Amino acid sequence: MGEKMMYDTILARSFSKYDQKKLGYGAFLACFLIAFSLCTVFKPYLGPLPVLNKSLSMDVDLKMLKMAESARSLKLRDNDTGSLIPTVDNGTSRSEIEVVMVVANNTGSSNETIIVGNAISSNTTVLSMVKDDFSTNSTTRNDTISSNTLADDEGDRMSSSGTPGFNYTKAAMSNGTISSNRGMSAPETNNGSNSQQVMGAVPERKMKPICNVEGRTEFCEMKGDIRIHGKSSTVFMSASSVENSSWIISPYARKGDEEALNHVTKWSIKSGVMDGYGLPRCDRKHEVPAIVFSLGGYAGNNFHDYTDIIIPLYQTSRQFDGEVKFLFTDKNPWWINKFKTILARLSRYEPIDIDKEEQVHCFGSVIVGLKRDPKELRIDPSKSHYSMKDFRQFLRSAYSLKKGTAIKMTDKVRKRKPRLLILSRRQTRAFTNTNDIARLARSLGYKVVVTEADSNVARVAETVNACDVMVGVHGAGLTNMVFLPEKAILIQIVPIGGFEWIARTDFEEPSKDMNLRYLEYKIQTEESSLIQQYPAHHEVISNPSAIQKQGWEAFKSVYLQQQNVNLDIHRFRYTLLRALELLHK
Repeated sequence: MGEKMMYDTILARSFSKYDQKKLGYGAFLACFLIAFSLCTVFKPYLGPLPVLNKSLSMDVDLKMLKMAESARSLKLRDNDTGSLIPTVDNGTSRSEIEVVMVVANNTGSSNETIIVGNAISSNTTVLSMVKDDFSTNSTTRNDTISSNTLADDEGDRMSSSGTPGFNYTKAAMSNGTISSNRGMSAPETNNGSNSQQVMGAVPERKMKPICNVEGRTEFCEMKGDIRIHGKSSTVFMSASSVENSSWIISPYARKGDEEALNHVTKWSIKSGVMDGYGLPRCDRKHEVPAIVFSLGGYAGNNFHDYTDIIIPLYQTSRQFDGEVKFLFTDKNPWWINKFKTILARLSRYEPIDIDKEEQVHCFGSVIVGLKRDPKELRIDPSKSHYSMKDFRQFLRSAYSLKKGTAIKMTDKVRKRKPRLLILSRRQTRAFTNTNDIARLARSLGYKVVVTEADSNVARVAETVNACDVMVGVHGAGLTNMVFLPEKAILIQIVPIGGFEWIARTDFEEPSKDMNLRYLEYKIQTEESSLIQQYPAHHEVISNPSAIQKQGWEAFKSVYLQQQNVNLDIHRFRYTLLRALELLHK
């Protein structure tokens, strides 16, 4: 008190009351200006508290999202969309629920707990990338937390039994809902007097792989930010709800056939690539999906053209109704020209020779490889939206084919002769007595057409479609049966050498899926030209299985490439008569 009185006395002697008042106002104003200047200068360097605005770095994995009830028992209901909806069992309409995001680094040696505070609207995405590293394969996906209100009321830290290495911290949420693609109840924890139920650590959903191996093919289906660099044969997919993985794929639908795949470019599929961390810059943006497939392999062989490429391409691309782009790898201009009509019906866009592209092409949806049935010339309607009936109707429409059903022989149409098509061959497995076969057929009442299948698909399709019966030696030319009308008859001439299995799988079984009727004529040794090249006791004649055991190349070089057929007209007569009987039914 004495010191204050002495200070007041000195101040009174030095300044008048008016000066003291001005000095007080001046000191107040100076303090205000200093505080305002400090705020203005240092404002750019100030930010929210790190505990409330923690960013997730690339080096950590977000392990799980936990919720726990505060001093109340909860019920967890899993609705149709997979949402976890907390409800209260005590008659009240609201319950405060703990929400915590637990982040663990890759080594698992230290954990960080991030408290989610303040109000978050129902559409706010809190979690963008969630990785579950419980196994060696990590999967990235999106989670969204939806709530009406989310308070920042922090509670005590507690440990969850049964989930070692993770701690949970409370934050209150009123009347909230957490939406997720997964749902699982967490183990219960008894913490002394407060018995609390910890709700599910929302486990990682088992995601459908983007790449699949199915029987005779492999293909990858991708949606999102897809970027294709043709020069390096690489497809990049950004890390958006996909596995962080890579694949090597041969986009030709004959899996396991090494001879074919030796002529197919291998493509690299890289998913989980982050912007700025390996994702190439987009040079050309496309608004429609893309399909990448190879024109290598056995392309150029009519049978393989259809069973390995055309039918799988139809099965894969038809769903887009023309709004899709074809990206060719191992481009084959001759093949493209041959099937230009089919390609134009399946896609409204010019195809891209992707192997030569240095630009990065960007798509929202890409399929690399083609889907196909394990069996030849077949689409299984139980596993696809389409069937061989649909495919054949597509061909009739593409080539404007007029005949939908084979002739039915009745008394009223006896004046109309059924048309018989003889498929001739110039080189191997050719008929050496084509004129005799045609003469026989005409004598039985057929109108005969003799032709050789070539690369003019439109002409071949029109010729085949106009016929009721088609006969030919086992070979790629028989594949043109796809153009035959419904209930037409296919007659396959089977050479010697153990062709039964390949004749059945390549043409007999597929013909039934096409609603065709099938007849088979197996030649005898005397009808094969091999009898003129090898003595009767040679294993080529007497024991074809011995040649088969030497491998496909040995079998092909003898029975496919050295053999022609001279039909026994008297024996073959009964097959043609049987075909006429079927046309009457």
